Amino acid sequence: FMKLSSVVVTLILTVGVSYYIYTPLPAAIEEPLKLMLLDALFRAMLQGDLCQCLGLSHHIPWIRGTISGLETLGEMAGGQRGGVRVSDVDFDRVPVRVYEPPAAGGGEGGLRRAVMFYHGGGWALGATKMGSYDVLCRQMSDELNAVVVSVEYRLAPEVHFPVQYEDCLAAAKHFLEPGILGKLSVDPQRVAVSGDSAGGNLAAAVAQQISIDDSVSVKFSVQALIYPVLQGLDLNTPSHQQNHNIPILHRFIMARFWLLYLGVDTSLHPLLLSPSFLHHPSIPPSLRSHLNWTNLLPAKHIKHYKPVGMEMGSQEVMGQEGNLLPVLLDVRAAPLLAEQGVLGRTPRAYILTCEYDVLRDDGLMYTRRLQDAGVTVSSHHYDDGFHGALSFAHWPFFFDVGKRMIRGYMDWLQENL
Repeated sequence: FMKLSSVVVTLILTVGVSYYIYTPLPAAIEEPLKLMLLDALFRAMLQGDLCQCLGLSHHIPWIRGTISGLETLGEMAGGQRGGVRVSDVDFDRVPVRVYEPPAAGGGEGGLRRAVMFYHGGGWALGATKMGSYDVLCRQMSDELNAVVVSVEYRLAPEVHFPVQYEDCLAAAKHFLEPGILGKLSVDPQRVAVSGDSAGGNLAAAVAQQISIDDSVSVKFSVQALIYPVLQGLDLNTPSHQQNHNIPILHRFIMARFWLLYLGVDTSLHPLLLSPSFLHHPSIPPSLRSHLNWTNLLPAKHIKHYKPVGMEMGSQEVMGQEGNLLPVLLDVRAAPLLAEQGVLGRTPRAYILTCEYDVLRDDGLMYTRRLQDAGVTVSSHHYDDGFHGALSFAHWPFFFDVGKRMIRGYMDWLQENL
């Protein structure tokens, strides 16, 4: 009887764990089991339904601690660090980590390229010292013989928009000062700004501001955006509809990250998921056209999806909006909404998008808007990609698609920076 009970308990636990881990995935995604395990880990960190009840902000410190623990295990697992020199300093009171390559000199006059990098994490997670970002920045510095500056901007829920943006802009202005570039032997004509996910949002917004700020004499020469989030007004684009439950960035989690960033009660995420904001009468048609995906997206990405119509009860939604709509219209939070004249002054761009990512259409629409403004854009789309894949190219998941993303990103910077 005891043996039978053990077998039954084991069977129940096995079925339960399998049920928890299993997530239906598109056939095009390679290594599906690893992605299911990664998604299960994230769902465990978010504590499933409790996250929906309590609000994401209650879990941020615990999530950060868990990620830090995993990263520590990754460091214990080893990995080549190379001869890159690393120093932690402040740029205009903003902490940054500076990576300097082991090789002396670079281009003309011994000057080197440079990359200012903003990490992702929904404006609430991530860090310059986080293993995946640290490895990426070391690799960039070593391979490109470049000075890489990774910015430790402050995070939600401790601070909210526009603090993250202001930290990143302040660090960028300090770095671009001729004296600072000279001290680091950086060629002022070869400085990039880059970031992934929320970091891509910050990189795009900072690139726009620097391009129109006449007080900044040195401008970024390229912008490299990795699956960037660029607007929060329409979370019903085809990619949001198609990938609403695809790991690791589920649609409702993206909505909660937006609300956390903007300092709004995350329990109001149904407001952001509704189409009511996009149809709000205070939004002029000219601005709405900046994210009209029926015109901006290629037909192969629109597929069979249709714009979501106005919902019943939207007047109640409008009445509860508070300060949410003004910040969603702020180009510092939503770079996709910038006017064409601003976009036309930004540097040539690299934009990486993934087919199985709710943010896919943000990147594709921004590509089109930049091109319409006369900016040269290299669009790199991964048909088997998912959000965050680049960060999981290393221990413990080693996703092949992430490795390919890093290689493509590095090759583009090598050729264009």
